[in-house]
Amino acid sequence: MPPETPSDAIDRLDDDDYPAYTMGRAAEMIGATPGFLRAIGEARLITPLRSEGGHRRYSRYQLRIAARARELVDSGTPIEAACRIVILEDQLEEALRLNEELRGGRAER
Repeated sequence: MPPETPSDAIDRLDDDDYPAYTMGRAAEMIGATPGFLRAIGEARLITPLRSEGGHRRYSRYQLRIAARARELVDSGTPIEAACRIVILEDQLEEALRLNEELRGGRAER
Protein backbone atom coordinates (compact mmCIF):
# COMPACT_ATOMS: atom_id res chain seq x y z
CA MET A 1 0.00 0.00 0.00
CA PRO A 2 1.48 3.41 -0.96
CA PRO A 3 2.19 5.93 1.80
CA GLU A 4 -0.60 8.30 2.69
CA THR A 5 -0.38 11.83 1.36
CA PRO A 6 -1.47 14.87 3.40
CA SER A 7 -4.46 15.39 1.09
CA ASP A 8 -5.56 11.76 1.70
CA ALA A 9 -5.52 12.42 5.44
CA ILE A 10 -7.54 15.62 5.02
CA ASP A 11 -10.09 13.86 2.78
CA ARG A 12 -10.71 11.28 5.51
CA LEU A 13 -11.69 14.05 7.92
CA ASP A 14 -14.72 14.73 5.72
CA ASP A 15 -15.59 11.03 5.32
CA ASP A 16 -18.64 10.10 7.46
CA ASP A 17 -17.67 6.43 7.25
CA TYR A 18 -14.04 6.74 8.31
CA PRO A 19 -13.55 5.09 11.75
CA ALA A 20 -11.81 8.01 13.41
CA TYR A 21 -13.02 7.79 17.02
CA THR A 22 -11.93 5.52 19.82
CA MET A 23 -14.55 4.00 22.09
CA GLY A 24 -13.81 6.44 24.90
CA ARG A 25 -13.97 9.49 22.66
CA ALA A 26 -17.09 8.20 20.87
CA ALA A 27 -18.87 7.62 24.19
CA GLU A 28 -17.88 11.09 25.38
CA MET A 29 -19.14 12.70 22.16
CA ILE A 30 -22.64 11.19 22.47
CA GLY A 31 -22.84 11.50 26.26
CA ALA A 32 -22.91 7.75 26.86
CA THR A 33 -20.69 5.13 28.43
CA PRO A 34 -18.43 2.66 26.66
CA GLY A 35 -20.79 -0.02 28.01
CA PHE A 36 -23.65 1.55 26.05
CA LEU A 37 -21.60 1.39 22.86
CA ARG A 38 -20.75 -2.25 23.55
CA ALA A 39 -24.45 -3.00 24.17
CA ILE A 40 -25.63 -1.47 20.89
CA GLY A 41 -22.81 -3.32 19.17
CA GLU A 42 -24.03 -6.60 20.69
CA ALA A 43 -27.56 -5.70 19.52
CA ARG A 44 -26.02 -5.27 16.04
CA LEU A 45 -27.13 -1.68 15.65
CA ILE A 46 -23.58 -0.68 14.72
CA THR A 47 -20.46 -2.70 14.08
CA PRO A 48 -17.35 -0.69 14.84
CA LEU A 49 -14.23 -1.39 12.86
CA ARG A 50 -11.20 -2.65 14.74
CA SER A 51 -7.75 -1.11 14.79
CA GLU A 52 -4.71 -3.29 14.22
CA GLY A 53 -4.53 -3.64 18.00
CA GLY A 54 -8.17 -4.80 18.17
CA HIS A 55 -9.62 -1.59 19.60
CA ARG A 56 -13.07 -0.45 18.48
CA ARG A 57 -13.16 2.56 16.17
CA TYR A 58 -16.33 4.49 15.30
CA SER A 59 -17.28 6.70 12.36
CA ARG A 60 -19.37 9.87 12.49
CA TYR A 61 -22.23 8.00 10.80
CA GLN A 62 -22.13 5.34 13.53
CA LEU A 63 -22.08 8.03 16.20
CA ARG A 64 -25.22 9.65 14.78
CA ILE A 65 -26.96 6.26 14.93
CA ALA A 66 -25.69 5.66 18.47
CA ALA A 67 -26.84 9.13 19.57
CA ARG A 68 -30.36 8.42 18.25
CA ALA A 69 -30.44 5.12 20.15
CA ARG A 70 -29.28 6.93 23.28
CA GLU A 71 -32.14 9.44 22.94
CA LEU A 72 -34.65 6.59 22.81
CA VAL A 73 -33.08 4.75 25.75
CA ASP A 74 -32.98 7.97 27.78
CA SER A 75 -36.72 8.39 27.16
CA GLY A 76 -37.40 4.92 28.59
CA THR A 77 -37.25 2.62 25.56
CA PRO A 78 -35.48 -0.69 26.23
CA ILE A 79 -32.14 -0.88 24.42
CA GLU A 80 -33.17 -3.78 22.14
CA ALA A 81 -36.32 -1.90 21.08
CA ALA A 82 -34.37 1.33 20.60
CA CYS A 83 -31.93 -0.47 18.32
CA ARG A 84 -34.78 -1.93 16.27
CA ILE A 85 -36.47 1.47 15.98
CA VAL A 86 -33.25 3.10 14.77
CA ILE A 87 -32.70 0.32 12.21
CA LEU A 88 -36.24 0.74 10.90
CA GLU A 89 -35.88 4.53 10.76
CA ASP A 90 -32.66 4.16 8.80
CA GLN A 91 -34.26 1.67 6.38
CA LEU A 92 -37.24 3.98 5.86
CA GLU A 93 -34.99 6.96 5.17
CA GLU A 94 -33.05 4.94 2.58
CA ALA A 95 -36.25 3.67 0.94
CA LEU A 96 -37.62 7.21 0.72
CA ARG A 97 -34.34 8.43 -0.78
CA LEU A 98 -34.35 5.66 -3.39
CA ASN A 99 -38.02 6.31 -4.17
CA GLU A 100 -37.32 10.00 -4.72
CA GLU A 101 -34.31 9.15 -6.86
CA LEU A 102 -36.43 6.83 -9.04
CA ARG A 103 -39.20 9.40 -9.37
CA GLY A 104 -36.67 12.03 -10.37
CA GLY A 105 -35.32 9.68 -13.03
CA ARG A 106 -38.80 9.23 -14.52
CA ALA A 107 -39.35 12.99 -14.73
CA GLU A 108 -36.17 13.34 -16.79
CA ARG A 109 -37.32 10.80 -19.45
